Amino acid sequence: MAQTQKQGKPTDGQPDEWQQDLNPQPMAGQNYGSSGTHPEKAGLNAYEIKELHDKLPDYTHEELKQITLLPVGSRLEQGAKYIDLNDPQRNEFTAMGGMEAGSNNWYVPKTEVSYQLWNRLIGVQNPERLGEQGES
Repeated sequence: MAQTQKQGKPTDGQPDEWQQDLNPQPMAGQNYGSSGTHPEKAGLNAYEIKELHDKLPDYTHEELKQITLLPVGSRLEQGAKYIDLNDPQRNEFTAMGGMEAGSNNWYVPKTEVSYQLWNRLIGVQNPERLGEQGES
């Protein structure tokens, strides 16, 4: 019996000649393995950006140093949570594949700050969620 070819799929094991044009970065935004450096580990922190001192006046210098920012051009990890300190509402969002930090973004990855600091950044006011002791 002869093997039949599925329509639209080459059977010779070679990639389609247009595949690179149609999908230039097939793994963009995927979280498989360690595909390289993690730019969030080497990024700036909020203390190093003078404009953020004005946007975050209630934060100490030590707290600002704990807020890691993604460098411009860094790909956001698909499914990961971020906030943009350039967004006045500081809404938490989940990244989709292919997203990257632009020159107008100050993205903070949730994985790179403590949960109390994260909650404070997104506007949580509950003292227990901010790590503050409740007065009895």
